[in-house]
Amino acid sequence: MRDILLIDNGSKRADATLSLRRIASGLAERLGETVHPVSLLHSDRIPPSALHGQPADTFEPFLRRRLTENLRRFLILPLFFGRSRAISDYVPERLSTLQSDFGPFDVRIARALCPLPEGEPELVEILLDRIHGAASEQGIVPCRILLVDHGSPIPAVTEVRRWLARQLAQRLADDSGPQVELGEAVMERRSGAQYDFNGALLEDRLRALAAEDISTPIILSMLFLSPGRHAGPGGDIAEICAAVERDHPGLRVHPSALVGSHSRLLDILAARFAEMDSASAARTGASG
Repeated sequence: MRDILLIDNGSKRADATLSLRRIASGLAERLGETVHPVSLLHSDRIPPSALHGQPADTFEPFLRRRLTENLRRFLILPLFFGRSRAISDYVPERLSTLQSDFGPFDVRIARALCPLPEGEPELVEILLDRIHGAASEQGIVPCRILLVDHGSPIPAVTEVRRWLARQLAQRLADDSGPQVELGEAVMERRSGAQYDFNGALLEDRLRALAAEDISTPIILSMLFLSPGRHAGPGGDIAEICAAVERDHPGLRVHPSALVGSHSRLLDILAARFAEMDSASAARTGASG
């Protein structure tokens, strides 16, 4: 037997856990196997009453419980765009602790949603569809677009956004012509020149665009998976946009829908699972 885990970073907001569960349920239907939605941290602080009475699972307690039940094989699908420290550091640290307590067990971790250098063309298509959806909903031509992510202290994670921006700019130019302007922004970043690779803060980019042209709307291409403290209603990005719009009457900023609610995300996750599962089967066969 084996467990398949779909993992995200976790949030104290119920909407994020409910989104993770919805994605896991869709993937389970696609694979024909149970997929467990498990957050690395934070989600266990959400009252079960906000989660339809079902408490959220977090990574180490979930694995500890399953290991106590004598399950020894785990396939882990990261719901992360790039290889963040959550995947490169936190998960291996927790696995090492568990192996010290329970002895060896088999774990396979799939690649991130947008592994570099090859990237993920399907993710470009999702972002493009979300941009066109926002433009259609607002009845505007998408002339100014900002691809915005959370921000990371790791250059390789920022490079995921940059790779996507390059591909997205090419697709937009092919579809709409060179008049479409695509920029990048980061929701938050650490101070200091050593983190300049993150690029400009979203608030600064919006204010600069407002100073250039108050009348042309801006579409935010949201490189976020689920609603939570940062993305979605009442999140940090909504507050940033509202503050800039208040200071620049006439400016309109329209965030796109999130990546996690797009059906094609399941295609990416199913592909990552197939890669991991075939590698696991090959290793099992070789050891047998």
